[in-house]
Amino acid sequence: MRRNTLTAVAAATGSLALAVSLSGCGGSSAASDEKVVTVYSADGLKGESGDGWYDKVFKDFTAKTGIKVEYVEGGSGEMVQRAVREKSNTQADVLVTLPPFIQQADGKGLLAKYRPQGSDQVDGADKSADGTWTSVVNNYFGFVYNKKELKTPPRTWEELLDGKYKNKLQYSTPGVAGDGTAVVVKALHDFGGQRPAMDYLKKLQSNNVGPSASTGKLAPKVDKGELLVANGDVQMSYAQTRTMPNLGLWFPKKAGGKPTSFALPYAAGLVKNAPHTANGRKLLDFMLATKQQQEVSAIGGGFTARKDVKATDDNAIALAKVMDGVEIFEPDWDDIDKNLRTYVEDWKSATGS
Repeated sequence: MRRNTLTAVAAATGSLALAVSLSGCGGSSAASDEKVVTVYSADGLKGESGDGWYDKVFKDFTAKTGIKVEYVEGGSGEMVQRAVREKSNTQADVLVTLPPFIQQADGKGLLAKYRPQGSDQVDGADKSADGTWTSVVNNYFGFVYNKKELKTPPRTWEELLDGKYKNKLQYSTPGVAGDGTAVVVKALHDFGGQRPAMDYLKKLQSNNVGPSASTGKLAPKVDKGELLVANGDVQMSYAQTRTMPNLGLWFPKKAGGKPTSFALPYAAGLVKNAPHTANGRKLLDFMLATKQQQEVSAIGGGFTARKDVKATDDNAIALAKVMDGVEIFEPDWDDIDKNLRTYVEDWKSATGS
C-alpha cells in the first residue's frame, strides 16, 4: 500500500456554511473575467482559528495571482448534492471531497477533465485515469477519544458496545459526510461483509447520540467530554489536537484482529461549465505545487499527495508515529460508489436512522 497517501477566505461554519452570496455567478463572459474562484469542499482543511492548510494556500494564492477565493464548506455528500442541484447554473469552480463522493461527482458528470501541474507525481490510485480529479492532500480514516476521561483509548469495536459509552459516542452520517461513510467502509472490511457489519452497527446504535452532517463538529465535543468517542480522520483530527488538548487518535480493530485504516484523500476536480474555469485551473495547479505540498504536514497535519515530496517536519514525524502498527487496506472505491445507495439504505434500516 502506498505511504504517500493530504486574500480572502470567508469563514465557513456549520454543516453547510455559505462563505459568500453566490447568486448571479452563472458563467457569463463577464463572470469568467472576474478575479475570483469558488471552492466547494469537505471540511477538515480549513483551520478552526484560520491556521489551516487552506487558510495558508488561499492567502498565498490571492497574494500571487490577485484572485480571491470564495469558500463553501460542508460534508462531502452535501457538496456533491449542491453541485448537482446547481448543474444548470453552475456556481462552483473547484470541488473537493473525500471518496467515494469524488467518484460520485465524476459519475454524475460534474467534473471537467484537467490534469493539474504536478499531478504526474500523484500515485495512480489517488487520481482518476481520465483526468477528472486528483488528490491534493492524502489522509487516513481514524477515530478520536477523550484522553482525560479515558486513560487508554478503546481498542476494539466490541468495547464500544459497553454501557459507559451510552450517549457518549457519535459518528457522522453515512451518505452525507465522507468520514461517516468511511465508518461503514471500515466496518465492512473489519467484520468481513455487509451483513455482519450492519449487525454490529445495529448494536452500536444503542450508544450512538445520533446523526451529524459534519465530522468536524464532533471533535470539540470529544475534547470537552460531551462525547468520549467519535469518528474523524488523521489529518483533521491531528490538526485539531493543536487547540484541543484532550483529543487522542485511535484505530478500532475487531476483537482478535489488528487495528486497520485506509487512505481517505481530499480529492479535487475542476467543475464542468464552471463560471471561472481558468481561475479554477490556476488554483488546482497551485495546490499541487511543491511548496504547497511541502506545507501539507507542517501546516495542515496531513500527508502530501506527491510522491516526489518528502516531508521531514515535526508533524510529519509525529504522523508517521500515529500510523505505526496500523494495517492499511485499500477499498474498492468503484464498487463502493456503485453500491453506496444500497449500503446507506441498509445502514438506515439497521440503525433506524
